[in-house]
Amino acid sequence: MSQQRPYAEVIGDPIAHSKSPTIHNFWLEALGIDAEYRKTHVRPDELAAYFLRRRADPDWLGCNITIPHKVAALEFVDDPGGVRERIGAINTVACETGGPLIGTNTDAGGFLQPLLARKWQGSSAILAGTGGAARAIGFALRSVGVSAITIVARDAAKGHALLEKLGMEGDVQDFAAPLPAADLLVNSSSLGMVGQPPYQPDLRALPDRAVVYDIVYAPLETPLLAAARARGLETVDGLEMLIGQAALAFDIFFDADAPRALDAELRERLLAPA
Repeated sequence: MSQQRPYAEVIGDPIAHSKSPTIHNFWLEALGIDAEYRKTHVRPDELAAYFLRRRADPDWLGCNITIPHKVAALEFVDDPGGVRERIGAINTVACETGGPLIGTNTDAGGFLQPLLARKWQGSSAILAGTGGAARAIGFALRSVGVSAITIVARDAAKGHALLEKLGMEGDVQDFAAPLPAADLLVNSSSLGMVGQPPYQPDLRALPDRAVVYDIVYAPLETPLLAAARARGLETVDGLEMLIGQAALAFDIFFDADAPRALDAELRERLLAPA
């Protein structure tokens, strides 16, 4: 018989920076749920063995997935919702005792929540990055009526492949090219993250109504967001998406609604010195 509490976790490489345990454990404590949420370092060559071990653990409820496993993890899960075809990446795996591992994606919904709360409306966007998060964000943007997208990519082939998968009008450019005018600029790349070079494009082409959204949350105030605020543009920081996607995953893992009325207190805890 198991001697530990039910648990979920986040996996990635690296993983030390992850704030997901702080978020989920804050909600578990607030709701009085006897469970926990962890972070586990899993390298790419360990992914298959990781899922094999966890599948046999009766206390494991599932996991969130971060860089660089969002695409590779599709190989190890069932996909009843067609996430592989629609998005091409997962960030959440759910496990029911004796059942299959189910892959899904809460990044798309988590990304949209802050934009919907701001009543954002636009038809054009710039998306920097081509990884798993970019796939979910592109899917989300298409679902709310964005019809034209410019993908900023280090690898043009990956950019064109993403554009084709999204089935949207658009263009692909490298990080050195001037930005076009657009209603929304999203950084879904790792640029700006602790230990990475900053993402500092020239924002002059963006109209005054444009929103700048950086999904990086470590640090929270990235050079991109600082430049956008200096230009008087509305911004969305990485914690907003992180909390939004976590709330959707929390319901999947723990069968309870995240107490979003406590978001202000949660942000304070996330921003407190370690």
